[in-house]
Amino acid sequence: MRIIAGSARGKKLATFDGKQIRPTPDRVREALFSTLNSRFGGFNGLKVLELFAGTGAQSLEALSRGAATAVMIEHSSYAIKLMKENIAGCGFGDRVTLLPGELPACLDKVCRYAPFDLILLDPPYHTGLTDQVLARVESLNLLADGGIICAETQRNEMPEYQGALTLLDRRCYGSTAIHLFGLP
Repeated sequence: MRIIAGSARGKKLATFDGKQIRPTPDRVREALFSTLNSRFGGFNGLKVLELFAGTGAQSLEALSRGAATAVMIEHSSYAIKLMKENIAGCGFGDRVTLLPGELPACLDKVCRYAPFDLILLDPPYHTGLTDQVLARVESLNLLADGGIICAETQRNEMPEYQGALTLLDRRCYGSTAIHLFGLP
């Protein structure tokens, strides 16, 4: 895994063992960030929230492309160790807040940093957590006006979320599906 573009372009990220973490493949991340770049017109100054952050690759990609700050939430101590290595390796320590915790229960911890322009959500597949977290993000008003939530699922998994957020786009890349949500 590596940072694809921006100030940390080409930076290799800390690797992992086993199936504890399922990172978004580089090619999917590249396609996603191309889509987001088109929608936002760039990343400069954006506030990012990454939930189920894993290695932190998506937030680090956004920071490399000019996002102002990122808040990352992860419960795995193994993943948190990797994130700390990756944050330091990219030189973004002063722009990242790392919060350990179980989602969606710990989402109230991020209210003081809200609203966020970009919320990245990559929960374990087929757990129902996508819908739970989308509802909690909406109820806490974590998304800024004009902001986007990017939810990653397995291709055959479609969020059943029924709140005020609108599905803006859905794209599939191999076995992965990316769902973009926003406020109406």
